Amino acid sequence: MVPNIGIPGLVLILIIALIVFGPAKLPQLGKAAGQTLKEFKSSTKGIIDEVSDEFKMDDASNQDVKRNDGKKN
Repeated sequence: MVPNIGIPGLVLILIIALIVFGPAKLPQLGKAAGQTLKEFKSSTKGIIDEVSDEFKMDDASNQDVKRNDGKKN
């Protein structure tokens, strides 16, 4: 998904961020980015949990149908 940036790439990104935003804004930007990433991960986990619960419920209902079909024969 994300290519390996490495140390030189990170240093270059930091230098560009310092030039564009200045040293006073960097802590605020870092905090905002961290909060955004945390919220994104939380939302993604919630969606994954909902989908896996749906699959579990669907799988359980399919097993019930199979059991009932076996009793009819």
